[in-house]
Amino acid sequence: MARSTTPEALPEGDEKVAAVRTMFDAIAPRYDLVNRIMTFRMDVRWRRRTVERLHLAPGATVVDLACGTGDLCRELSTAGLAPIGVDLSFGMLAAARTDAPLVHGDALRLPLPDGCVDGVTCGFALRNFASLPPFFAELARIVRPGGRIALLEVAEPPNRVLRFGHRAYFGKVVPLVGGLLSDPAAYRYLPRSVAYLPDPMVLHEQLAEPGFSDIERRLLSAGIAQLITATRGVGVDSTSIRRQRTGSS
Repeated sequence: MARSTTPEALPEGDEKVAAVRTMFDAIAPRYDLVNRIMTFRMDVRWRRRTVERLHLAPGATVVDLACGTGDLCRELSTAGLAPIGVDLSFGMLAAARTDAPLVHGDALRLPLPDGCVDGVTCGFALRNFASLPPFFAELARIVRPGGRIALLEVAEPPNRVLRFGHRAYFGKVVPLVGGLLSDPAAYRYLPRSVAYLPDPMVLHEQLAEPGFSDIERRLLSAGIAQLITATRGVGVDSTSIRRQRTGSS
């Protein structure tokens, strides 16, 4: 099995993009198995909740970004929605188990026209993108006015005792078991990558900037995961969104 070369220090920018792609290519063959073991299958319930919180009508087109092996795509299909999976990792797409159309692409530069989809999902990938503000601007660009997004990510429990236990499990047990079953470097990186996630208030502001409204953050399973949902605002200027996406003034 190929081993990733993820650096011990947390990478940034283009270095992070390359490291994340290499890492997920390496862990793709056993990604689902490790996820189920590490979360005691709670990740299945979290993904189902993510799809439910979209509140979209059957037949709606939903892009699942960082789709991995297609877990969320399958949940979307089961709910009667029409998913399209996008991932940066060829390895993940090759290991995908879904009938949904799959696209190899960068979530910050999607090969999709403005306002072309009804919704977006993304599972456990916010901390792996090079930068979140341009990612949120890209979501606002491709989602139609009134469309929905649902972003699933890890979190830390607010309860002090649970937080201590979660940090010990996520920081010690996950790298140990993940290293035995898959790639040691990758499962040392993944717990540390939580440091990339901004404070919830900052995340809220970053989503509001490109025009998302009704932004809600829900903690799942006593706070070890979080689900962020929002609605694409009506009347948001697409030109200004494209400026945010590219960083131009």
